[in-house]
Amino acid sequence: MTESAFTPLGVARPIVDALASEGYAEPTPIQRQAIPALLAGRDLLGIAQTGTGKTAAFVLPILQRLSEEAGRSEPRRPRALILAPTRELAGQIGERIGAYGANLRLRHTVIYGGVGQNPQVNALGRGADIVVATPGRLLDLIGQKHLRLDRVSILVLDEADRMLDMGFVRDMRKIRALLPAKRQSLLFSATMSKDIAEIAAEFLHDPAEVRVSPKEITIERVNQETIMVDAGTKPDMLAHLLQDELLSRIIVFTRTKHGADKVTKRLVADGVAAQAIHGNKSQSNRQTALRRFREGEIRVLVATDVAARGIDVPDVSHVINFEIPNVPESYVHRIGRTARAGQGGSAISLCDRSEVGYLRDIERLIKRTIERRDVSGLSFVQRERGRPHGAADATPPRAAVKPRRQRRRRNGQRRAAA
Repeated sequence: MTESAFTPLGVARPIVDALASEGYAEPTPIQRQAIPALLAGRDLLGIAQTGTGKTAAFVLPILQRLSEEAGRSEPRRPRALILAPTRELAGQIGERIGAYGANLRLRHTVIYGGVGQNPQVNALGRGADIVVATPGRLLDLIGQKHLRLDRVSILVLDEADRMLDMGFVRDMRKIRALLPAKRQSLLFSATMSKDIAEIAAEFLHDPAEVRVSPKEITIERVNQETIMVDAGTKPDMLAHLLQDELLSRIIVFTRTKHGADKVTKRLVADGVAAQAIHGNKSQSNRQTALRRFREGEIRVLVATDVAARGIDVPDVSHVINFEIPNVPESYVHRIGRTARAGQGGSAISLCDRSEVGYLRDIERLIKRTIERRDVSGLSFVQRERGRPHGAADATPPRAAVKPRRQRRRRNGQRRAAA
């Protein structure tokens, strides 16, 4: 039997076999650094964005350590607790636990608000070795005596910076007070701020530190291009780019919720299977959109930065920035959605004159000049022919402008008749 690249890290055969079934061949940098330390029982501080493979970096050691311990799951008393800021991220972590632990006799459940609690309460009553939870619903169920944390031996705070941004710091401290003092604790954050350092000092003891640069990951794996356009022609350009079947699974980013809805409405009118996801959408709507996108029922997911954070959908072929983000780090997070766990991808940004300053800030951050093609200030039929990376000929079809010409002719005829 060929030895897996995960075996030298100390990963046990049942988990290695599950990874092989999932198509994992090589560990990512964060997995190479984190897994041995976690299997040795160390606390860990990980600075890494989504898309680096960090979920597997902490899930694999948890599965292995729990499977090697004596004892079985007890009703309402989990052995590992993973806190996540959003329902979407919690659900995705739960899916990964199921996939990586397919050959192990471990139970897990995911609990979050916005849905009925009875199925979650029943799952806790049957016994779950691992609970993945959002802070609010977790404390709610603890208050109702459906859950105790006195047996938790492993704690994970995933996307701790996001939890702080969402105002969960008080909930996090309440949860810490309910945990055993002797435990293994892990904290992951995309950034290292003063607030994160304070939380890490409260939760972690002599942690190993792992840092993975998002800039390096992005530059290595994502093919990037900017198309300079007039602001009013962005919808036409987006529609034209999507005519290329090579753009098979796409996330389109806007800066605002209203913008996401507007872009989605235009795409649907053009016959493109698309759905928007942002903070004004209900939980059931967001879950449905993610499921349909993941399963290929819709081709395009239109998202805002906040709604998309933590979304881990495999095989995203392209990210399109319909609007350039005004925070340079957001660009790195956005385009990382198409380069997951060692895979490659393409990112196309539509930039008008008002956004050039944002683009320059991004280039300073990633220390790279992004290839540009300027088609602004020209009518569609005048634009030079050529192909963006992985995209169709950037000269939109005559059909896209023909109705406008016809309207001009009709208006001219009316004026002449008058």
